Amino acid sequence: MPRILFVEDDPELRLLVEHVLLDAGYEVDAAETLGAGAALLEHGDCDLLVADARLSDGNGILLAELARAREIPAIIITGYAFVLNEPGVDLGRYDVLLKPISPEELLASVAKALDARN
Repeated sequence: MPRILFVEDDPELRLLVEHVLLDAGYEVDAAETLGAGAALLEHGDCDLLVADARLSDGNGILLAELARAREIPAIIITGYAFVLNEPGVDLGRYDVLLKPISPEELLASVAKALDARN
């Protein structure tokens, strides 16, 4: 079963999304910070990264760039669509979901990203 790394600093949203993914049959590693997510990405074995764009200690898009360098697809979740213009980052490389997201929207995006990887 595919393993998803989910990085979100809002504990309630992190728990909710983690349960949606687990209930859909995915294995999930969850992290609260950019640093913890980067460590899991570097030392773990994930098939997909799902990250909040704005984390308490940095920009989740940087995690997506790290994932991309390891040929791992990434999905960005954000409530701040107008502040995603990080210099040097092409958001066209990523699926971007706007908060609030529905479980159906999330699962469809996850399935699409995992299918594209195979």
